[in-house]
Amino acid sequence: MELAERFLLDALAYLECALGFLCFVLLKLVGSPYGRYASPRSAFQVPARAAWAVQEMPSLAVPLLACAGAPAERLNRWPNCILLTMFLVHYAQRALIFPFLIRGGKPMPLYTFMLAFMFCTCNGYLQSRYLSQYAVYADNWLTDPRFLTGFVLWLSGMLINIHSDHVLRNLRKPGETGYKIPRGGLFEYITAANYFGEVVEWCGYALASWSIQGWAFAAFTSCVLLTRAQQHHQWYHEKFEDYPKFRKVMIPFLF
Repeated sequence: MELAERFLLDALAYLECALGFLCFVLLKLVGSPYGRYASPRSAFQVPARAAWAVQEMPSLAVPLLACAGAPAERLNRWPNCILLTMFLVHYAQRALIFPFLIRGGKPMPLYTFMLAFMFCTCNGYLQSRYLSQYAVYADNWLTDPRFLTGFVLWLSGMLINIHSDHVLRNLRKPGETGYKIPRGGLFEYITAANYFGEVVEWCGYALASWSIQGWAFAAFTSCVLLTRAQQHHQWYHEKFEDYPKFRKVMIPFLF
């Protein structure tokens, strides 16, 4: 049984990588269909706050239920415990805090909401089962350069993501409508500072975990957010004649 589940977890990780590449291709062709790009003709839409809270919740709930429902054999080791905590801290913020800070927010198409909900459910299972049942780390893993570098990247990326979301929420004063050019923080150098932070965060997690499961999640996130960042970058240049020409898409000074 354990061998079968370990094989399943590896297969799901490779599938996640493949789906990330597929999403990259599809989103390059058709664009990201939510937020400012959602069609007003969508018949079924979910309010923004409810959509974000519910779709992100499985990545928090599934690991907690999985660990509560079966002995988490590997969580008596500090590396496994810390890595799973890193995953849960992100989704506690995304499911329990971020949605209730949203000001206004456009409704999300039902199919986009359902796809995100399914991904968070599957990925929550993938990451939590691997770390709680199968991941084996050396006794000195917490002092390994891969873990230390990954942890710093994870923490830095999360802080960049949270700060960038704060900048975006406060672009408009009370009563104002319409879009504005983001200013401050990494938005002075790149269009998608919030996405950059999240990519750095999950690449750090992948490096710290040193697993195909972690790298699959980082690869999927990068593929999806890169296409949306490019879409944002093009949109800002088309909408604002004074949009800074030197700003890169998502990676400061590079891309």
